[in-house]
Amino acid sequence: MASVFGRTIQLFLVDGTPVGLRKATIHGWTGLTFVATDATFAALTARPELDRTGVYILFGPDPVKDGAIRAYIGSANSVAERIKQSAAQRGFWQTAIAVTTSDDDLSKGHVEYLEARLIQMALAAKRAELDNATFPTEHRRRLPEADQANMEQFLLNLQIILPVVGLDMLKPQPRAVAELSTPAEQRTAQDIKFEIRHRSGVVAEAVEEDGEFIVLEGSRCLTDTGYVGTTYSVLKQSLIEEKFLTPVGDGFLAFVRPYSFSSPSAAAAVILDRNSNGRTEWKVKGSKQTYADWKIQQAVNTPISQ
Repeated sequence: MASVFGRTIQLFLVDGTPVGLRKATIHGWTGLTFVATDATFAALTARPELDRTGVYILFGPDPVKDGAIRAYIGSANSVAERIKQSAAQRGFWQTAIAVTTSDDDLSKGHVEYLEARLIQMALAAKRAELDNATFPTEHRRRLPEADQANMEQFLLNLQIILPVVGLDMLKPQPRAVAELSTPAEQRTAQDIKFEIRHRSGVVAEAVEEDGEFIVLEGSRCLTDTGYVGTTYSVLKQSLIEEKFLTPVGDGFLAFVRPYSFSSPSAAAAVILDRNSNGRTEWKVKGSKQTYADWKIQQAVNTPISQ
């Protein structure tokens, strides 16, 4: 098995405040990643490093699809100029990320390759709706084999740094969500399963994978319980509209395919149709041990790193 090493990411607050322009770097990598909001966008485009070749991402809440993220991916010889044009044409974005290098060694061919691969990776991950009108392939400008290898390493570093600055649109879907051609029992055979068994007869199963809480297909939900204004009612309606949830007999809803929630509480709220503490509602399957107690047990049993 290949060794996994720690990485050092430096996050620099350009104006000294947590809400200002941020600059992120990885030790030993020439890539520079800048993160701005609408309030700090002028400071972003004024950076001299952005008058270089690079790629950029604009993202924010999808104006059409509740609970979804919309993103636009672009590349340019001068990131500063192109990102201003793209931002002016799109009203959905709340955050802008610009990526270039400290030694200005990216060519037009490099960034077009990166743009195409970023689009390809985002489409595969299915975590964001893309606002791009076209989806170019990485072969639109052929790169030498060595350059392609270098750009793939560049992308590996971006996959590390983007979630740190708040964007996980490149993160592959968990196995429990991605491998739908395999029955749930097989693809989650190695996972600890959690369940909710409600007195109404509703039964739901879930697994936790890589920090995501995934409710499996076949799980059932309560609906129209009379609780008003639950925190996750918009999310639940979105799941119904997107056909993750469909009506079944006895007035319940059922998950047609697995869905990855941000937390056990979000999953429990959708299933029980009310605000819920998922850490106590979910139990290890076949036992009375709560998710919270299981987490504590995991922490106790994890050896201290030397």
